[in-house]
Amino acid sequence: MNSVQTRSAERALSGGTWLIVSGAMLYSILTVTPLMAEHTAEAWDWTAPILPLVVDAAVVIVVKLDDVLARLGGHGGRWPVVLRWMTGLMTLALNIADSALKKDLVGVAVHSVAPLLLIVTAETSLAYRRAIAAAVAAQEVQERAEAEWREQVARERAEQARAEAREEREHAAVLAREQREHEAALAREQAEREERQRREERDARERAEAAERAERERREREREQREQERLTREQQARQRAEAERRERAEQAARERAALLNRGPADGKLPEDEARRIVAAAFASDMSVRAAAELCGWSVGWVSHRYAEHRDPGADRRADLAIAGQ
Repeated sequence: MNSVQTRSAERALSGGTWLIVSGAMLYSILTVTPLMAEHTAEAWDWTAPILPLVVDAAVVIVVKLDDVLARLGGHGGRWPVVLRWMTGLMTLALNIADSALKKDLVGVAVHSVAPLLLIVTAETSLAYRRAIAAAVAAQEVQERAEAEWREQVARERAEQARAEAREEREHAAVLAREQREHEAALAREQAEREERQRREERDARERAEAAERAERERREREREQREQERLTREQQARQRAEAERRERAEQAARERAALLNRGPADGKLPEDEARRIVAAAFASDMSVRAAAELCGWSVGWVSHRYAEHRDPGADRRADLAIAGQ
């Protein structure tokens, strides 16, 4: 039986004992109180329940202390036994006294049930508690012995494990030393190979850098040559553009001169031709009136064309304003 089952049994025993004690006390008070009232002075009838309460209180004390002593594994000596039996016999005597005085054997038997049950229950519960306490003590001794045995086994296993671990460490240390020596030899060989590889890479890098420098110098010379050729082409293009611009300017000057040297128009010239004459006159800073004489159009129309040449957007704004109106 484990500790949980033991505690469950103790709770059942304690609950049943106190249930029987409580029932016996209540039954005793209800039975003895009328008897005490008959044998007490009328002025003191109210004291009738005191005696059964005192006797039952003694029963409660005995049961409770027996419970505590049984749990602790102790023994109170002969006086607790005397008190237990004395209170039990007093309860029995008080409960059957009235029936005995009336020579009612059935009443004596009936009223003796609760006291006798209380006496036997008190003795039995005490025996049960002592037996349970002894069993628990024996179980604890057994558990301590098992715990000590498990601890001993655990210590032996731990010692064996430490010995095995020590042997494994020593073996591992030997293997590690051999491994380190082997790794050191491999590391030296690797270092030598890496050094040779670094020298080869350095030589290859130097050769590559030399080839790259030569290639950069070649590309730089080609770039400078292309740049020089580009500048030469740009200069030639600027010269050709300047020559073309001068040629166009001279051509325009000749055309303006031809338009302006025609003299006053005999009549109103076509609008396209008149516009060319006005443009040439505007470029030559000729007055509006002189331009009007050359093209044969009105001074207002020529003034409007001059305004267009001074502000190319003015005519567009004027047309938009007229459309808005």
